[in-house]
Formats: sequence, C-alpha cells, structure tokens
Amino acid sequence: MKTKNLRVKQLSASSYGKYLAYLEAMDKKDVDTYGTFLANDVEVWFNNDLFGKGKETILKGLGDYWQSFASIEHDLTNIYGTDKSYVLEALNHYKRHDGKDATVKAVAFTDLNGVGKVRSVRLYMDMSPVFS
Repeated sequence: MKTKNLRVKQLSASSYGKYLAYLEAMDKKDVDTYGTFLANDVEVWFNNDLFGKGKETILKGLGDYWQSFASIEHDLTNIYGTDKSYVLEALNHYKRHDGKDATVKAVAFTDLNGVGKVRSVRLYMDMSPVFS
C-alpha cells in the first residue's frame, strides 16, 4: 500500500461549528438565518437540476420548498473536506404534513467563497419517500 500522496483533510473546529449552525438553520426552516450563510451569487443544484442561482432566488425557493413538509432533522453520518470545500453524508429525517415519518439518505457537496460564504451546493438524494 502506498500512502505518499494521501492527503487527509478535515474541517477546523470553527468551520465545523459554523457548518452545524448552517444545518441547524435548515432544521429550523429559518430562511433568514440560513441566508446569512449564503454568498450573493450562490448556486444550488438538486440531483441533476439547477434549483437556482442567486441568494434571493435560493431563499424564495427554499422558503416555498420547506413548507412542503412539516419538519426536517439532519442526522450527520460523515463530513469530509477542508474549511473551503466539504461533503456531508446524512440521514435526513422528515415529518410529512400527514404525520408520517420519512428518512432520506443524502449527500451534499458545499464550496465556500474567499470570505467564507456558501457559493455552491450540490445535493444528491431521492425525495420520493417524503412526497409519495
């Protein structure tokens, strides 16, 4: 086994704390707080589709989207990366409006700009359990 070129990267404690606050804003469905983490030119992809470009577009879309289920809770399983780019693997636990629970495996790739604001998110998950 060769490890000469292996690079192991990890978020600093401060970046990890900031990321947890970002996810907490999602869990609370708090659009205003979530918006404080976004760059003005943020771009969000959901699977193969562009969800939106620009902070105001993203916040409007998320505000509408977050109303389509009663609640969400992120159950973090893995976070890899650096203070500028990271990937989260999680189980997202949803409560539907009909009271049923749905759990979705999710992966999110996040990139920050030079001042630490989210500039790109690429989400991969199958939401059919939430909406079926």
